[in-house]
Amino acid sequence: MADCLRVPLLLLLWIFCILSSLHPIRGQNNVIAKLAVNADNAPNHPVGNPVIPGGAAAEGSLVAGASLQRRRSTGWKLSEEAVCRDDLSRLCPKHSWSNNLAVLECLQDRKEETEIAAECNHLLWNYKLNLTTDPKFESVAVEVCKTTISEIKECAAEELGKGYLVSCLVDHRANISDYQCNQYITKMTTIVFSDYRLICGFMDKCREDINTLRCGSISTGEKDVHSQGEVIACLEKGLVREAEEQLGAHPIKDECKKSIMRVAELSSDDFHLDRYLYFSCREDRERFCEKTLAGEGRVYKCLFNHKFEDAMTERCREALTTRQKLIAQDYKVSYSLAKACKSDLRKYHCSADSNMPRAREARLSYLLLCLESAVHRGRVVSGECQGEMMDYRRMLMEDFSLSPEIVLQCRSEIEGHCSGLHRKGRTLHCLMRVGRGDMGSIDPNCQRALQTLIQEADPGADYRIDRALNEACDSVIQTACKHIRSGDPMILSCLMEHLYTEKMVEDCEHRLLELQYFIARDWKLDPILYKKCQGDAARLCHTHGWNETSEMMPPGAIFSCLYRHAYRSVEQGRRLSRDCKVEVQRILHQRALDVKLDPELQRRCMTDLGKWCSEKTEAGQELECLQDHLEDLVSDCRDVVGNLTELESEDIQMEALLMQACEPVVQTYCHEVADNQINSGDLMECLVQNKHQKEMNEKCSVGVTHFQLIQIKDFRFSYKFKTACKEDVLKLCPNIKKKVDVVICLSTTVRNDTLQDAKEQRVSIKCRKQLRVEEVEMSEDIRLEPELYDSCKQDINRLCQNVAFGNAQVIECLKENKRQLTQRCHQRIFKLQEVEMVDPELDYQLMRVCKHMIRRFCSESEGKNVLQCLKQNKNSELMDPKCKQMITKRQITQNTDYRLNPVLRKACKADIPKFCQPILNKATADSELEGQVIACLKLKYADQRLSPDCEAQIQVVLQESALDYRLDPQLQIHCTQEISRLCPEEAAAQEQTGQVEECLKVNLLKVKQEGCKKEVLNMLKESKADIFVDPVLHTACALDIKHQCAAIPPGRGRQMSCLMEALQDKRVRLQPECKKRLQDRIDMWSYAAKVAPAEGFSDLAMQVMTSPSKNYILTVIGAGVALLFMVGLLCGRFTKRVTQELKDR
Repeated sequence: MADCLRVPLLLLLWIFCILSSLHPIRGQNNVIAKLAVNADNAPNHPVGNPVIPGGAAAEGSLVAGASLQRRRSTGWKLSEEAVCRDDLSRLCPKHSWSNNLAVLECLQDRKEETEIAAECNHLLWNYKLNLTTDPKFESVAVEVCKTTISEIKECAAEELGKGYLVSCLVDHRANISDYQCNQYITKMTTIVFSDYRLICGFMDKCREDINTLRCGSISTGEKDVHSQGEVIACLEKGLVREAEEQLGAHPIKDECKKSIMRVAELSSDDFHLDRYLYFSCREDRERFCEKTLAGEGRVYKCLFNHKFEDAMTERCREALTTRQKLIAQDYKVSYSLAKACKSDLRKYHCSADSNMPRAREARLSYLLLCLESAVHRGRVVSGECQGEMMDYRRMLMEDFSLSPEIVLQCRSEIEGHCSGLHRKGRTLHCLMRVGRGDMGSIDPNCQRALQTLIQEADPGADYRIDRALNEACDSVIQTACKHIRSGDPMILSCLMEHLYTEKMVEDCEHRLLELQYFIARDWKLDPILYKKCQGDAARLCHTHGWNETSEMMPPGAIFSCLYRHAYRSVEQGRRLSRDCKVEVQRILHQRALDVKLDPELQRRCMTDLGKWCSEKTEAGQELECLQDHLEDLVSDCRDVVGNLTELESEDIQMEALLMQACEPVVQTYCHEVADNQINSGDLMECLVQNKHQKEMNEKCSVGVTHFQLIQIKDFRFSYKFKTACKEDVLKLCPNIKKKVDVVICLSTTVRNDTLQDAKEQRVSIKCRKQLRVEEVEMSEDIRLEPELYDSCKQDINRLCQNVAFGNAQVIECLKENKRQLTQRCHQRIFKLQEVEMVDPELDYQLMRVCKHMIRRFCSESEGKNVLQCLKQNKNSELMDPKCKQMITKRQITQNTDYRLNPVLRKACKADIPKFCQPILNKATADSELEGQVIACLKLKYADQRLSPDCEAQIQVVLQESALDYRLDPQLQIHCTQEISRLCPEEAAAQEQTGQVEECLKVNLLKVKQEGCKKEVLNMLKESKADIFVDPVLHTACALDIKHQCAAIPPGRGRQMSCLMEALQDKRVRLQPECKKRLQDRIDMWSYAAKVAPAEGFSDLAMQVMTSPSKNYILTVIGAGVALLFMVGLLCGRFTKRVTQELKDR
């Protein structure tokens, strides 16, 4: 054996004869006959150098050797040897005894080596070894492979008679096209792999490693490993342990490594040649691969596919795993892969350096990356090769142990979190889950190993590569993604689109997020993105090939570069192509589902996520939490969250969870916007506008409101506002970021320009339009106005805790409880009401409740006049009751303070300080006047002392409050108890038409509280000034006014005086009801005069003019004046005349 440098010729030939004798090949009978004759007639002398006698075993060896020396030179049969007779008769059928090769096959292919006696084992081994020295077998090879030898230059040049020729043919077996020669060489190789000592040069190269690893002795006297090939299997396991850097692993010499891999490569064609695996998996082959023909690695592949079946024996599974690990170290160990991809490897320069043991280029990972790179670049790789690559990529994903880097770098993670889950890719997915941070921290080296493996397997190109994902998501794919061709890369995108939907199942959700976490960290792992964007990435981000990386631009940074260019304007230039931009947006939509799918976000915000959002575990909650705490985040995290939020404002469909929740609203109200939206922000605006429609569910409403709340943190988060007002903000409101502050700044500028009648508005028209939209949206929810919300938070919890946010309901609740508010909140609410009364379009509740009435009655009115228009049409029969009620609320509010009635305030600008200054002096700047100023103006109206404009407005107030006592704040304050006691039914009436006031007037004598009595008397006094202020009297006397006082204009008590004169005139017949009401008023006025005497000449004159005895009083006064004149005239002076002289002194 020391002289043997190549695979022994005759030994290889022998196996061919063995198999041919049992399974003759048609057309080869002559060859088989020759081989059989050569085998039987071969010289059988013992070989001295491989056998060293020693001990009992050695003694048996000597017996076997002597037996060989004694056997005949021709016609010798193995069945005649005594040492093998028992085993032969027990194990082999009798018809095979006459054929040495059939006997050899029968004995060496038994299940267990212990079934054959040690002496027989050694006899068989010596017999095979002796055959290798017979040159007759070479002549058969020359005859069978004549054509092939001439085609293969290396083999044609080999010297005959030394056993080199057949060894050369074995080395070039993959290139042999001749069928007979190929079968001949294939079957000859079987004998080589039955014993490592028969492989030329193997023993010399691996002697030390065999002894060190205790894989068995090279001396048959110590251990004769004949049929199992366990020594080679032991060395292969040692090679794997070294690659995985396992504890106590022995470094195998490079020469031995190369020999081990060469043996594995040569046995890749037929699983019979891997003797250890053959014996380990014979039963499993019958169970799973019975119909699979041997050769070309087909049985290997079949067994690989069934490796994790429950019925697979553990021993076979272990042997298959070892074989797969060798394939991972050298792809040529897989016959089918090496054959299918040979031309593609050469074509794309992926060939290995055969001079280096286990060269980098020989590794399966290098082959996969090289060929995948060609596929991703659009190059043509044969379908057969791609099919083989698919199988081995799936193999890598199924069993983590096939990747030495994973075993080495992730050992602690596997032991701590993922032990016992090795089957069907579950361990790998468990490691992915650890990598996501769902199960604790992960070592960076393990993380890198996982990322590398995902790139090698490339499951993004075909989800079926990931068996765990495929099995978990099969039901989802069959329902949600059935329209997509199986294996299409879009399946993963489809699954992501249905994440967190009803069609998604929990197990699929977990497996999908685990895989997407790693795909998201290398843009190349999304094949669609890479295909559409590789040109843009090379142009804008300076990327390299698919399987090349750059420290300056790592894979994770490429996508960041792409999306920065995706949202550039035309003016900025260097934009993405349309197809690439669509894919970038698709990825952004997917990443928005989970912060862990955004590498940049997770890296920069890891600390903040732990600090602020550790309890936010539901889908989408972590990003919302970061947005909620935007001001509290560290600078790097705040920047990336801000940029992401800014992108969301431009394309709200990035918020996939929100879009799922809002689908009913979108379909009903916003489908046109959603279908046509191209980075415009219109969809979110539409959702905000329809936030309170019946189709709006709670999830959608909460999501929309949350986005609104986030927008107030920075004006850039509102895309339409940013686009419309960016230049105005930079010019007029620099250094202001918060949207609320920007809105206030711009609104103040617009208001000042309007009030000062500026020739040109400083705020652009497009900004003013969008500013109005933002102001209206902010009025919908108190939380959208942070200062107001902070000021009133305590009051909200105390007074409005059961009131839902939105629809301005909380604001309305605070308005209704205004008297109970804290001072700070009261001031804010009053300021808000003041703004709303000036600009009713900002009164969200009014605009919402009266939306249809505004269209009906006020379509032509300006926005600032809407409330005035509604008040004028309040009592129309067509007025909606809910709107009428809301108008009444706003009237009550206006009458509490003249500052809340901008029309009155402007009309009475001069009258208020003239007549009501004492009230203003007593009031503080932040307090409300509770209707005192308006009450003061009412009294002056009765005295007929107001200016015409002010008088007209007070007349309106008087007419409105006369119909509804709630519009008179002073009456409300002083008469609440009296109304409850004297007029409960009138107050409870749904429609107020002045019945409460009438009740108080009728029961004036019963009113006990002085304050209330005074207010009722004031009402009586006011009614004298104008009959319209007394609705009951005006209704009763409407016909009489028309007949008797038609020519008299209203106001200043003129029509009331007309009716009194008509009452005194016996010639005039008034309506009974009018007459009765007038008489009642006279009695009330008489009582009022007694209770509240005139406070001045004006009051006295008014009382006289409105008195029933006005004519009598005037006659008496006139008679008195005339009498005084007559007395003076008749009686002369009462004083002494003074002379001129005295005057001149």
